[in-house]
Amino acid sequence: MKTKFYSIYGILVMVIVSACSRQLREEPHSILTPEFLSTTQGLQKGLDAAYAGTRNLWGTQNLFTMTVIGTDEFYTGKDGNNDINKYNSNYNTSNGTVAAIWKECYTNINTCNGVIENAPKVAGIPDEQKARMVAEAKFLRANCYFLLVQFWGDVTLNKNFQTTPVTSATRASLAAVYDFIIQDLNDAIGTPAFPLSPKSGGVLPGKATKAAALHVLAKVYLARAGSAAKKADDYKNAYTNAMEVINNSGLSLLQDFGQVFAEGNEASNEVIWTVQHTSNLAYNGPNNSGGSDNVLNHMWVPKYEDVGGMKRDVLYGRPYIRCVPTRWLTDVAFQERVNDTRYNKTFQTVWYSNNAASIPKWTAPLPPGAPADAAVGKPKFSVGDTAIYMPGRAATNAEIAASRYLLMPPNNYTISLSPYMKKYNDTKRADMNYPSIRPVIVYRLAETYLIAAEAAYMGGASMADAIQNINIVRRRAAYPNANPGVMDVADIPSLDFILDERSRELCGELTRWLDLVRTSKLIDRVKTKNYNPEAAANIKDFHVLRPIPQNQIDAVTTGEVYPQNPGWF
Repeated sequence: MKTKFYSIYGILVMVIVSACSRQLREEPHSILTPEFLSTTQGLQKGLDAAYAGTRNLWGTQNLFTMTVIGTDEFYTGKDGNNDINKYNSNYNTSNGTVAAIWKECYTNINTCNGVIENAPKVAGIPDEQKARMVAEAKFLRANCYFLLVQFWGDVTLNKNFQTTPVTSATRASLAAVYDFIIQDLNDAIGTPAFPLSPKSGGVLPGKATKAAALHVLAKVYLARAGSAAKKADDYKNAYTNAMEVINNSGLSLLQDFGQVFAEGNEASNEVIWTVQHTSNLAYNGPNNSGGSDNVLNHMWVPKYEDVGGMKRDVLYGRPYIRCVPTRWLTDVAFQERVNDTRYNKTFQTVWYSNNAASIPKWTAPLPPGAPADAAVGKPKFSVGDTAIYMPGRAATNAEIAASRYLLMPPNNYTISLSPYMKKYNDTKRADMNYPSIRPVIVYRLAETYLIAAEAAYMGGASMADAIQNINIVRRRAAYPNANPGVMDVADIPSLDFILDERSRELCGELTRWLDLVRTSKLIDRVKTKNYNPEAAANIKDFHVLRPIPQNQIDAVTTGEVYPQNPGWF
């Protein structure tokens, strides 16, 4: 029996051919086909499929692994087992995580191509509506190509809808791919029917808007400016587009950084674009972490259940512990915690007891400095009391021994238990093991300010403009301090300072590896500065590009051999 899989616009179709006399024939009528796209219903379903395809990227363990771990911010946790984090010899051209992102990007690109090409053929949809649908598809296609070009450099540029398999492929230049992305985004922005922002009337959550396209366009210019394809006006264009979002989208920063990622607040006035996830298990089930699930709620959760007085529950999450923060992130980037409130609003450092059966008891002899009510055989605390506390400062052995709860200073952090990056926590899902049903915030206005600041600093505007934009973000970080001006900086000393600020604001938001590569700082910060000792031991210059997946190279059987990135074999 042979089983073949065909991917059609992000929907997997399985055809089973049996050698037996009795054959199973499936005639699915709900699956999109090339012809269906040229119908009124089919065009809308095609666009729906293009949006659905974004769930195979943002929120998945694959994109998390490729953007978060192996940077200056996070390294491998106890249950992390992907060698991509460590840049070791097992990280090679057959890496499944890398191959999955490559595949999902191209699958969704073809879906978008189908919508864009078929829209003019469809009768029964007003021209204005079709123009808006094409603009949305171009926005989604640009996002996929933007991921591809940042991860792999020169990549195949598929501009047309493919309905049959091909066996030849070439890689377009970095410059050509960036030009195509910019054209897509400008086309979308220039479409009169394209809504201004997520707050425009009738815009559904997760839908593309002009504000989202402008934000991405600013990021694209910023990324190209740091690449071999750079153009003289890239930083200027990055600044101009970022400021257009800031000044004319109607969006604004929330007063409190701590509310940006509050559950249920994914459509706040700060959010530019989200990828929607669903509680429908057919599309977002608990056993599909590499596919369309939003599993970001699991990735950072430490093994708190190993501590006395604790057990697993929905509130504290399932301890996947795929990564833990570097000491540079917790101790240096977030060092200032008096005026800057973002550390305690980003990391969970306290766990309250939820398991009476495992609460530890005092044993003889009682340690010096033990609480006055301590007695041998008496429980150290009760359910609801603190069971774990990470104060973020040094503590003596005597202080630790005398504590009722597990007192864990930075020197005692482990790959099993350390501060938990809590932005994606989801207490509303049906079961502890389930993925998150929360939308993933992909772009938000605070990043737009940081893009503007970086572009201005790099020559796209004046230094005063750079300082003003970065201070707006820093000022908000002080809330609820009475005098937010204490967070202002009089100058921006270096690009490293901007990257530090991006860590404080955007920690864990699926941007870090891309940020470090864009600024040519990946090797410097991971290895030279040794901010991530685990990755520093193995990382090499060629790791600034991901390997072309081996199955892509093997699939090219006609024409020229598909080229691999330098350094990969």
